[in-house]
Amino acid sequence: MKSIPGLFLLFLLLISNLSVSQNCSYVIVIHGGAGNIRPENLPPLVASTYESKLKEVLRVGDSLLNAGSTSLDAVETCIRMMEDCPLFNAGKGAVFNAEGKNEMDASVMDGKTGLAGAVAGVTTIKNPIRAARAVMEKSQHVMLSGKGAESFAKSQGLEIVAPDYFFTQERWNDYLKAKNKADSIEIIDKKHGTVGCVALDKYGNLAAGTSTGGMTMKRYGRIGDSPIIGAGTYADNNTCAVSATGHGEFFIRNVVAYDISALMKYKGLSLQDATSEVIMNKLKSQGGTGGVIAVDKNGNIAMTFNTPGMFRGYVKAGGEMKVALYGEK
Repeated sequence: MKSIPGLFLLFLLLISNLSVSQNCSYVIVIHGGAGNIRPENLPPLVASTYESKLKEVLRVGDSLLNAGSTSLDAVETCIRMMEDCPLFNAGKGAVFNAEGKNEMDASVMDGKTGLAGAVAGVTTIKNPIRAARAVMEKSQHVMLSGKGAESFAKSQGLEIVAPDYFFTQERWNDYLKAKNKADSIEIIDKKHGTVGCVALDKYGNLAAGTSTGGMTMKRYGRIGDSPIIGAGTYADNNTCAVSATGHGEFFIRNVVAYDISALMKYKGLSLQDATSEVIMNKLKSQGGTGGVIAVDKNGNIAMTFNTPGMFRGYVKAGGEMKVALYGEK
């Protein structure tokens, strides 16, 4: 039989743990790509459609985190919703490469364990983000590509579809237009549309994920930053979680997602200062375009981009939500 003091200490411990759980906050941030997104380029009805979808995704993420789901589960679910929506350049809305095919990349990282998973150049996995998480949790590897990634996904019971599942007329029209133009600027302008999500859950754990169809008219099995840990995706409970979108070659060379975390860890920069330094100064000076979404271990968020616009939004514990498309604050 426990003594009275022992029972009292146990009671205090239980109350303390409950208090910590109740006081823990959460936040989730999403993006749907950055680029030449201006009011004059986006009809009001189209803009409204994007806003509605971003809000729908955020509401689901908020519901999951509020109910106690992990940041990993929330990130995967939100990205999967955007992969299933033809509005975005990921999954169902993936762009076409130079051969007229859809090749997709995705990655995910767990800030608590440092584990990560990615797939690249896949053509038959309905939701590449699910495959990326399976690589992280069900294999000894970090990145699988092409047929190998598809074979692994099938072995894990993930949904495999015929390549024509990813066909959309709008993306095909973009492909035909780019194919008939020699101007590389036209091609580059069509590659922004990657989706991503970062989250902090009630348990203080961070996670990040990114998914993309890549660049319109990409050739030779080109792979961008989205499936590369440290470039397009990164998460560390000691600093932040980051998902990037933009001209992948620049994000790879500058290891953008990790660089933001490193500036916080080794130089003591705030999340906003770190993202601004990398995106607005370092990347911009090289001609690199795009942006990032990020959340730090304290729930601070950043949505930083050097393009005219970025589809983005966040929701915090308590219901505060914001969605934006253009360059307004």
